[in-house]
Amino acid sequence: MTNAPFIRLHPADDVLIARSQLLSGATVEGIAVKGMVPPGHKIATHAIAAGAPVRRYNQVIGFASRAIGPGEHVHTHNLDMGPDKGANSGDGARDYAFGADVKPAAPRQEATFMGIRRADGRVATRNYIGILSSVNCSATVARAIAAHFSRQTNPAALADFPHIDGVVALTHGTGCGMDGEGLGLQLLERTLAGYATHANFGAVVVVGLGCEANQISAWLAHSSLREGDNFRTFNIQDTGGTRQSVDKGIALVTAMLARANAVTREPCSASHITIGLQCGGSDGYSGISANPALGAAVDLLVAHGGTAILSETPEVYGAEHLLTRRAVAPAIAEKLIGRIHWWEHYTEINGGEMNNNPSPGNKAGGLTTILEKSLGAVAKGGTTNLEGVFEYAEPVTAHGFVFMDTPGYDPVSATGQVAGGANLICFTTGRGSAYGCAPTPSLKLATNTALWKRQEEDMDINCGEIIDGSSSVQAMGERIFALILATASGTHSKSEQHGYGQNEFVPWQVGAVM
Repeated sequence: MTNAPFIRLHPADDVLIARSQLLSGATVEGIAVKGMVPPGHKIATHAIAAGAPVRRYNQVIGFASRAIGPGEHVHTHNLDMGPDKGANSGDGARDYAFGADVKPAAPRQEATFMGIRRADGRVATRNYIGILSSVNCSATVARAIAAHFSRQTNPAALADFPHIDGVVALTHGTGCGMDGEGLGLQLLERTLAGYATHANFGAVVVVGLGCEANQISAWLAHSSLREGDNFRTFNIQDTGGTRQSVDKGIALVTAMLARANAVTREPCSASHITIGLQCGGSDGYSGISANPALGAAVDLLVAHGGTAILSETPEVYGAEHLLTRRAVAPAIAEKLIGRIHWWEHYTEINGGEMNNNPSPGNKAGGLTTILEKSLGAVAKGGTTNLEGVFEYAEPVTAHGFVFMDTPGYDPVSATGQVAGGANLICFTTGRGSAYGCAPTPSLKLATNTALWKRQEEDMDINCGEIIDGSSSVQAMGERIFALILATASGTHSKSEQHGYGQNEFVPWQVGAVM
């Protein structure tokens, strides 16, 4: 890119994006800017009639809610979803064209990383011991067990076990007050099962209360799980109370330490890496820098046999046609559209609409409608074929680029991805999200240099160099891929250094709280 004060993404676009603050009267492509336009925001390249579609990425991002003059700031005051409020309304109708853009697979490549190979052949990027709670009522006990093994407050506890990354408590606010046979409990069971069997856990202890809706015995049966040396469960009510339960949990973990520590890292194919793709605190640059750069890294990972999971269904709304065109089978595209329709119904019965997203922070960063946000968000998924669509926390069994249905709220979404098998998270942000995800390391990718300078202690790489003109999307994608391999090999991400991860376990809660 050049160092011009604006960015044009496609010759047919109706808007330009400000690279830096534009002052009233400044000239852009011979057009006088009207009013102050913040960085990452849009200006009109020509007169746009009221009701006319407005394009960015050569895709419709909304409709003019009133006439817009050349050089005028285009944002929430003059751009909306149109009268039908839908992703397929008016002149913005999407052509799903199932499979139209499917292409031959890239030549297979063979990068390696230093992974931890489990006895069943799965490969881990970390080696934690997990303390899971079946219900909110057992969360305090679970946290107390993990706290005993904290390297910060009790360094002696793990001093003889250097190959264990830590003991972490993953607790949540649900597990009871719910339909014992409803979707909410099914999702919780599936999520907990995905974590209990995750490759990044060398051992797991599950703590219940005893009378909750999410009965441990029923969960074990429904999930086809059995206790063993590295997987134990118990209930507080059967143990005698809080102090005795904490002591029992500490004793169980202590008995697991030597076995869990008996691992070594060895060269493993990058085909064993599964990345969950996230974007949070997005801005007007997300779809220009970090997201497409991450997409370029995804293309490289897929070429090496790895897997990448795009999610956040409300944040592909309006751009789903870009994914259905890449589906390798009609059933895959149809499943994605089915989930879109489910979300339309779900938001409606809860008194909302899909365009409730973007958030206030997204809008302050330059995004206007969910269509605009989604078109930038799908860029994280690169350009390869869509090999599968999975429901929330469902085990991801396909290789390559896949989609998992999740909410757009990042902790809930990433929790589902990790339950599905993601052993690394890549998280783009333009506003400055703070996030980590035990037991899976999380990399933070800044969309702009101002954020990088302001919050460098939380960001792992600065994709703002693309906006500055000092790097390209492809070159940044190669840097991200190299960082993925290093992180999967054991290099700690910024969020790991700060201790993020235990509070970000947030299973998706749906249905009535009773």
